Amino acid sequence: MKSFRADLHIHTVLSPCGDLDMSPVQIVDLIRLQNINIVAITDHNATHHGPLVRRLAEPYGIKVFFGAEVTSKEEAHLLCLFEEEEQRVAFQEFIDLNLPQIPNKPEKFGYQVVVNEAEDILQEIEYLLISALAVGVNQIEHEVHRLGGLFIPAHVDKPRYSLTSQLGFIPSDLNFDALELSRNTSTEVFLASNRYLKQQRFVRNSDAHYLSDIGKQTTSFNIEEPTLSEMKMALWGVNGRSVEL
Repeated sequence: MKSFRADLHIHTVLSPCGDLDMSPVQIVDLIRLQNINIVAITDHNATHHGPLVRRLAEPYGIKVFFGAEVTSKEEAHLLCLFEEEEQRVAFQEFIDLNLPQIPNKPEKFGYQVVVNEAEDILQEIEYLLISALAVGVNQIEHEVHRLGGLFIPAHVDKPRYSLTSQLGFIPSDLNFDALELSRNTSTEVFLASNRYLKQQRFVRNSDAHYLSDIGKQTTSFNIEEPTLSEMKMALWGVNGRSVEL
């Protein structure tokens, strides 16, 4: 087995709350300096920067997964991760179909731009990306798994925009692959007040909105190769795979 250090929750300039320095080029430069092996690009309700980050990172042996931090109808944030371009495109279509067409106000919420390798702006997304989709948590989970992705409720310890803040608990019948804890807590502290989750699987990520945040919190996967299927086995502790927080 090999140990792969992963940060599976990184925003870019496409997220309205992402710093304007969070371009794909600068993100990859920081990932290299942090010796991170696996990352996921998870802008709010958008997957557009994943392909460019993957192309830029590939020469350095860094594995990039396509993803999005989706906001459900309940206003809970959910990490949705994919390995293949076809999955990314299909999931983006699902998002677009369910995203309310509320115009963004950059002066209030921030800019939502797609850029190229030279950091030229190619597109500005018209509709506000931090809006809640018209579908609930269970429907989003079903679509992610139908497409073959990983479904991870985000920062479940936070008092806003988490399953625990919006629902008051983690539903026992929700088919998640892991639960994400923010860098503001530990597994021990979280479980002390949520003992019903002691048998569950956890990851920790940076949720980086600024370059200085990248790699501040990571998860190590002890796996054969950096694939979603291997990472899923590690989360379940299957065939010698494991996770270290």
